[in-house]
Amino acid sequence: ILITTRVTTAAFGTWSLPRQKESSNGYNKQHLKHASVLTVTHSMRSSHEDLYAAVHRKEYEMKAVNQQHRSTTDPVRMAMSYMQETANPKMRLARALRRVHDDPFKEPKENMSEKDKARKEQMESHGLQEMTMRRASFIVDIKRKSLSQPPNEKPFCRFDNAGMVAEAMVRLGADVVFVNVDYASYGGDLSELKTSVNAVRKTSQTAAVVMKDIVVDEIQLGLAKEAGADGILLIASVLGPSLDHFLDLATMIGLETIVECHTRNEVQRSLEAMATNILVSNYDRIGQEYHPQQAIKLAGMFPGSGGPIICLAGGGIETPEQMKRHLAVGYDGVVVGKAVMGSTKAPEFIRAVRDRSLLPAELSQWGLEEVEFDPQGNPMPGPKENIPDPYDDDAYQ
Repeated sequence: ILITTRVTTAAFGTWSLPRQKESSNGYNKQHLKHASVLTVTHSMRSSHEDLYAAVHRKEYEMKAVNQQHRSTTDPVRMAMSYMQETANPKMRLARALRRVHDDPFKEPKENMSEKDKARKEQMESHGLQEMTMRRASFIVDIKRKSLSQPPNEKPFCRFDNAGMVAEAMVRLGADVVFVNVDYASYGGDLSELKTSVNAVRKTSQTAAVVMKDIVVDEIQLGLAKEAGADGILLIASVLGPSLDHFLDLATMIGLETIVECHTRNEVQRSLEAMATNILVSNYDRIGQEYHPQQAIKLAGMFPGSGGPIICLAGGGIETPEQMKRHLAVGYDGVVVGKAVMGSTKAPEFIRAVRDRSLLPAELSQWGLEEVEFDPQGNPMPGPKENIPDPYDDDAYQ
């Protein structure tokens, strides 16, 4: 039995206009006429839903959540009512994504000369820093299933306690964990976010926790803040023109954000909205297709090393080689989900990030993607061909 639901765009509230079809490099292939009415078709025999249906369901759920937390003394409402407590927030998420805690090249200011201090402060005032080898971050997307799964497919990972999974990943070396709280799409709930926050806090003083959900309502930012999350994921294709408002609200209440984009226009829109953490996904949520080279092709849209933007890549990364390729073109970190959930590959993925350093983003297009460097910045002899031995007299001459 097929049920067809016709929903006007006004019913979605913050829902953006239908995205124009774009090719894998982000440019428009064809222009679609504006549609004021959306048609969502799904089958009662299948648990699979597209993004339109997921947003419609989520907005319906948030109406009930708003009713539940309508009191002005409710903890969630209070979390949304107070501005950032301090002038200098901890920015745990940004520091974890930059891996500033274990950067061997970051010299404390107190050990620098006055001339070096003045030069460093001048560069920082312009949003720059000296080019040094980069330290990539590793982000684990904790979930049981995904919107990208085929219909009726069983969850690819089964676990009872997301907090234990988050703790295990952080102990292995993950810098950030995404905790999914949408049961229909990812198989998680809000209680797992709270247990994950508590578990990560006990395990690490630097790792960050991000709430991943299909955000369509302001109350979801309050839920993340009240649960103790360091940040929340915002999807550019869902929020559309409302992205600025959600970014402003998150900043006011002291909640960091990561904006997920897929197309060139979405990345440009996020940059214009002054998003500081941007995730470029190879998965097109609207078209429900993977474009494995999408993030690599859009890597050149971001500033260089040490700039104000932290750029991440994710979506369909299943091997360490794919992960290294995304890092080599300039991304500060990678998000891996299905490949490490319920798999023994997690230590291999994390070691591939932890045991290496990366060239500055400004040099990412110099054709050195195949060269690997150890944490000290020395070329690593490895299984790949044409890797120079650091002990050769003619290396790089």
